[in-house]
Amino acid sequence: MNDAADRPQTLSVGADARPIALRLTDGAANKPGVLWCGGFLSDMRGSKAEALAQWGRANGRRIVRFDYSGHGESGGNFEHGTISRWAEEALAVLDTVCIGPQIVVGSSMGGWIALLLARALATRGGAGAGKLKALVLIAPAPDFTEELMWKAMPEDVRAVLLHDGKWVRPSEYGPGMTITRGLIEDGRQNLVLGTPFAVGCPVRILQGVADPDVPWQHALRLVSCLAEDDVVLTLIKDGDHRLSRAEDIERIIAAIEDVT
Repeated sequence: MNDAADRPQTLSVGADARPIALRLTDGAANKPGVLWCGGFLSDMRGSKAEALAQWGRANGRRIVRFDYSGHGESGGNFEHGTISRWAEEALAVLDTVCIGPQIVVGSSMGGWIALLLARALATRGGAGAGKLKALVLIAPAPDFTEELMWKAMPEDVRAVLLHDGKWVRPSEYGPGMTITRGLIEDGRQNLVLGTPFAVGCPVRILQGVADPDVPWQHALRLVSCLAEDDVVLTLIKDGDHRLSRAEDIERIIAAIEDVT
């Protein structure tokens, strides 16, 4: 399928057959493919994902991007979403659509999803070996439901979340963000920080020091947990959470080319 098509491809995932929308930029089979994993409440038509697809077209690289259930062009209710469900969808796309070794590019929550992909492939032993070429993580937010949400919530907000099953975080820019008890509790089943772990491939991390959503210290904590020699963290002094400026896009592409 070409990116210019009006409609994305759809992949059915899970026991409930969630329709997951994806877009494919064709490229050379002799170069590692790139799988884009977006962030929480983001979609595959965002500026970084679109820039990655444009780079793929210009350089003959196969790019796969998709929307989690409840996001973008995919079906499903956002409030039913959990880290486990979204990781299951990412793994299904990797297994079904991606060809050969992949560079998984994870933005924000997508960084957590990328790490869970590496964990899932490791459990397959030889069957998963060689599927990951590298990880490129942009403002990665592993464990964010616990470290950056739950632990930051006042007691009264936690009480509402536990009693009602959800809490709507107000926003100045439109409808509030709904945080569910299911998201928080499921997140605890997928924590990756705390003890060293290996992902089995090179890792490149780009993190803005001026990021108001994921502190740069969070990236340092991740680096301390990665039991790999080939891990490079790039701190961008004036970078925010999105890292979508032209110079940020250049850094992301450079990190992908570095591990190709």
